Amino acid sequence: MPKTAMIRARVEPGLKHAAEEVFSQLGLSATEAITLFYRQVTLHHGLPFAVTIPNAQTRQDVQEAYDGKGLIEYESLDALRASVADD
Repeated sequence: MPKTAMIRARVEPGLKHAAEEVFSQLGLSATEAITLFYRQVTLHHGLPFAVTIPNAQTRQDVQEAYDGKGLIEYESLDALRASVADD
């Protein structure tokens, strides 16, 4: 079927560029990626991923992570694994 419908959307230039870099790595054009998204919406009868509003605790935890609060650094992956095994 020929493509005859056009979609227009305004997005931030940085977001557009970053997304198109990912599409390129996947071997997709922006048009192909949008078509893929629309096909998934149709197949799922909704968005093809969960969209939720985080609760207050999650928002606080995310903000603290962004701020670098309460983070634990490990010297290596083995040290991290050892600490998890101890729990």
